Amino acid sequence: MDRGPSDAECRPARVPGAVGPMPAPPAWAGVTLPPMPGTQERYERLLEAGLALSSELSLPAILQRIVELAAQITGARYGALGVLGRDGRITEFITTGVTPRQRAAIGHIPVGRGILGVLIEDAVPLRLRDLAEDPRSVGFPPNHPPMRCFLGAPVTARGQVFGNIYLTEKQGAAEFDAEDEGAVVLLAAQAGVAIENAHLYEEADDRAKRLEALRAITVAILAGTDAGDPVGLVARHARELVGADLATLAIPAADGELVVEAADGLDADELRGAVFPLEGSVTGEVIRTGKAVVLADAAADPRTSQPVVGGGIGPAAFVPLAVRGRTFGTLMVGNAGGGPPLRDTAVQLLETFAEQAAVALEYARLQRELHRLAVLEDRERIAKELHDGAIQALFAVGMGLQGSAMLAGDQELRRRIENAVDELDRVIRDLRNYIFGLRPGILADRQLDQALQRLVEELQQRSGVVAVAEIDPAAAAELSGKAGDLVQLAREALSNVSRHAGAATCRLSLYLTEEGAVLEVDDDGHGFDPARTGGGQGLRNLRERAEALGGRAEITSATGEGTRVRVTIPH
Repeated sequence: MDRGPSDAECRPARVPGAVGPMPAPPAWAGVTLPPMPGTQERYERLLEAGLALSSELSLPAILQRIVELAAQITGARYGALGVLGRDGRITEFITTGVTPRQRAAIGHIPVGRGILGVLIEDAVPLRLRDLAEDPRSVGFPPNHPPMRCFLGAPVTARGQVFGNIYLTEKQGAAEFDAEDEGAVVLLAAQAGVAIENAHLYEEADDRAKRLEALRAITVAILAGTDAGDPVGLVARHARELVGADLATLAIPAADGELVVEAADGLDADELRGAVFPLEGSVTGEVIRTGKAVVLADAAADPRTSQPVVGGGIGPAAFVPLAVRGRTFGTLMVGNAGGGPPLRDTAVQLLETFAEQAAVALEYARLQRELHRLAVLEDRERIAKELHDGAIQALFAVGMGLQGSAMLAGDQELRRRIENAVDELDRVIRDLRNYIFGLRPGILADRQLDQALQRLVEELQQRSGVVAVAEIDPAAAAELSGKAGDLVQLAREALSNVSRHAGAATCRLSLYLTEEGAVLEVDDDGHGFDPARTGGGQGLRNLRERAEALGGRAEITSATGEGTRVRVTIPH
């Protein structure tokens, strides 16, 4: 390699935490090694090495052991193993022969240019007398130990190049010889088998953990746990499966927004319920493309509108949650800035888990919808019985009493009968209001505009809020077929005003625009910060109801400035 300024090549550093705590350098690091054993002894060591590697099931331990063995059997002062990622770049760099201080001084791991890049592209053994003399070399970074002779060989696992062994500075000789090359090639073949075994063991262990996580989520759903729990369980198990610092689950909310429905781990309380723009976020890209996004450093990513990107997260992976080709959210796992990167196997595990968790979450959603429909059906039945039975019977009794009052000769008796008739009228009105709440589809014999007006009056009577209704008859007529849904939307919005706003005044409006009909509820209450609270379940219900109508709900609020809920239903 030439000695000019260059990319970080042949750097004996490693990804922090990629293979667990770095063991102390071997006793021979930095000192002259004893003479190499003869050929027979060398191959005996290789045989022992193969047996030792095949008995180890921890992939991080295997990778470190491969590097140490390669250096020992060749007499190399420095050794490294570069693990390749999906894109063919080096994602992990396991070393031997350098001190922790040297690794820290060198800095970032190499990305795979120069001589290292040649070995990645060609995937054949490479032996050089002097790195600096090769025109393909790009030199060393500052604080890098001097290195001249070089020996490299690919490690193949599952028929693909898993990584490359890099060795430099042969002790007691000017360069590596053909026997060294043959020994490293044989070690690389043994390493490939060991890595394959470790992969199979990891897959079996990951499968068991994934199935246990899905079992816990399924049990929670079937047990009828609170609707938010399955979502929280998905985030928690995703984080535990890959050993990450943080996991979040985000779904689209209203009009170009996303909400963090669940978070587990680092700063989870601050992130849970956060609302952020769909456009310009990593989650937005994943939802749009349906493909996973893996970031080496989320904090350095330009898509800064995502809360976790600006929240101290470094390595991160965002995978889609999709059912029947529809992506309804994303699952993110990440480590704190400066933490270990997410290995390819962890990302693959997360993608598989997300596919299966999405089915469970969709099942939970359908269960909630079935429960809601069952409740509505029961309420519809009760409302029908009240309307067709009790009210009609009371009305008949009232008519009979009115007739009796006309025939009564005693004034006091007539007054009492008339009072009883008035009381029956009040009871009938109350029953109609109860029916209106139970069965908005029949609107208690009211038109949509009358029903909305009545809701506003009830709000004012119940809470003391000065409330007005501004309803365009044309808009009410256009939405008559969706009257029941509009009434429920209005009731939800006015209920939020009554319970949370602390408002003095409130206005409900229904009007037409070029986009469609608009139902709007605004108040002058204390407001809230949507970015911090997410608006709670009430506003989430509003968004879901609006989406069910093919429309959208926009919630605008600021602390001390009131709140506006605007639901647009397309023509």
